[in-house]
Amino acid sequence: MGNLAVEKSESVQDQYGEYTLILISFKTITAAKVAVNSSFTEGKKQMNPPLAVGDLETETEKDTEERSNTSECPESVSLADASAEKDTQGSDTNLKVEDPEKAFTGVTGAELYLEACRLMEVVPVSHFIQNLAKPYINLNHHGLGPKGVKAIAIALVSNATVTHLELEDNCILAEGAICIAEMLRENSSLQELNISNNHLDTAGAEAIASLLLDNTSYLHALQLSGNSFREETAPYFAEALMGNYQVKELDLSHNEFCEKGGQLLGQMLASNTTLEILDLSWNHLSRKGTVALGTGLRGNGALKILNLSWNGVGNEGALALGEALKVNNVLVHLDISNNQINNEGAKKLCRGLEVNGKLRILKMANNPLTVEGATALLTSVRKNSKSMMEEINISNVLVNETFIKLLDLVCQTHPELDVIYGEVKGCIAKTPKEHANPMKVIQNYLKVHNLRLWDFFRNIDKDGNMKIPVAAFRRAMMQQSSIPLDRVQIVELVHKLDWNRTGVVDYSHLKEEKPEQKPVEGEIKEEKKEEP
Repeated sequence: MGNLAVEKSESVQDQYGEYTLILISFKTITAAKVAVNSSFTEGKKQMNPPLAVGDLETETEKDTEERSNTSECPESVSLADASAEKDTQGSDTNLKVEDPEKAFTGVTGAELYLEACRLMEVVPVSHFIQNLAKPYINLNHHGLGPKGVKAIAIALVSNATVTHLELEDNCILAEGAICIAEMLRENSSLQELNISNNHLDTAGAEAIASLLLDNTSYLHALQLSGNSFREETAPYFAEALMGNYQVKELDLSHNEFCEKGGQLLGQMLASNTTLEILDLSWNHLSRKGTVALGTGLRGNGALKILNLSWNGVGNEGALALGEALKVNNVLVHLDISNNQINNEGAKKLCRGLEVNGKLRILKMANNPLTVEGATALLTSVRKNSKSMMEEINISNVLVNETFIKLLDLVCQTHPELDVIYGEVKGCIAKTPKEHANPMKVIQNYLKVHNLRLWDFFRNIDKDGNMKIPVAAFRRAMMQQSSIPLDRVQIVELVHKLDWNRTGVVDYSHLKEEKPEQKPVEGEIKEEKKEEP
C-alpha cells in the first residue's frame, strides 16, 4: 500500500489532484513550512506538490517570478501556499508575513482544519473546532463523508491533545479509512478510535490492518463494528494482530466473518500477547470457527474479555470453550449468549468451569437451556473450590425451588456469586415470600448504633477509594451477621445501589455527610442557622 494512495480511476485522481491535502503526512507539512519560509524570505521559491496521488515526495523548486506572470492558479495548491495567499489578502487567519517562521508555526489546529475544509469544499463541524483542545471528541452521526473525514485527519496529523475520537456512522468509506490510517502513522496522541458503521469494506480493512501490522500508531482501543468486513478481510486482521503489540481492545462485531475467519482469528489468539478485549459478536463463526478460537485460547496469556454472542456456536463450540477453560488462566469474562447451546452443551462447558480459577462472568442468556442445564452450571461452581465466579446470566431459564435451595447453599461458600435466572416454577400461583426492604433494615441498624450511611460503606470499603466492586460488596454483606439480610435482599440492594450496572457501588456522593466532630450536634447547629 502506498502512503494514503487512493488508487482509483483517472477521474478520481483528477478530482482530488487539485487538493494536495489528500497526501496528509507530517513530512509534507514540514516540507511546506520550509517552502513557505523560502518563498517569503527570498521571494524566489514556491512549493509545487506532485499531482500524482501516491508516495509523498519533496517538492521541486521553481522560479516564482515565472509563475507570477501567468494568469492561471496552479492545479495543486498546498496547505502552506493557500495559507500564505489568504494572509496576503487580509483574511482572518491572522498569519503575519513579516516573520514567515512564526507565521507557519502559529497556525492553530482550528485554522488548519478550516483551511482543509475550504480546499475539500466541505462545511466545517463547529463541535470539532470547539473540542480540538480537549482529549475527547465525539463526531458520531455527523454525516462527514470521505471529504469531511479527510479534513479532520489533516487537522489531527500533529495534534497532541486528542486521545479519544468517535467517528461512528459517518459513511467515510474506504477512502476515509485510508486517510485516517495515514494520519495515525504520524499522530502520537490518539489512543482510542471508533470508526464503526462506516462501510469500510475490503479496501478499508486492508488500510487499517496495514497500520496495525506496522505497529506505527499509538492506538490501544479500536472499534470496527458493522463495516461489512467479509471473509476475505480476515487474513488482513489475523496477520496484523499476530505481531501487534499496541492494540488492547478490538471490536469486530456485526461483521460477516465466517468459519474460515474464525479459524484465522483463532490462530491469531495463539500468538497475540497484547489483546485484552475482543468482541466478535454478531458474526457467523459457527462451530468450526469457535472450535478454532477455543484452540487459540488454550495458549493465550493476554485476553481477558471475549464476546462470542450471536454466532451459532452450538454444543460443539461449547465443548471447545470448556476444554480451553481447563488450561486458560487469564480470561475473566465470556459471553456466549444466543448461541443454540442446550443442556448437553452446558454440561460440556462445565468440564472447564469445574477446574477454572479465573473466569468471573459467564453470560449464557437466550440459549435453549432448562433447569437441568442451569443446575449443572451451578454445580460446577460448587465443585470448584478455586472458582472466582461472580455472575452467571441465564436470565431466560425457568428454574424451580430445588435450584433456589442449591443456589443458597452455593452462596454460603461463594458469597460473591450472583446468578441471574428467570421465573421460579410454582411461585406465580403461590403468594411470593415477602422480604423487608433492605435499605430500611440497614437504616434501622444505623439508627440503633448511632451511625451514618457513610460509616456503613466506609467499613466495607477496605481500599478507601469510595468505590466498592459489586462482588466485594455482595461478599461483605453475605458474610456479616450484624444486619440480617438474606441472598434475595442483598441482590435487591445491589440493584438499587448499582442501578446502571457499572459493577461498582459508588458512595462518594455521601462524602459531604461525613461528620468531622460530634455529628449530631453539628447537624443541629446547622438546622438552627437555617431557621428564619
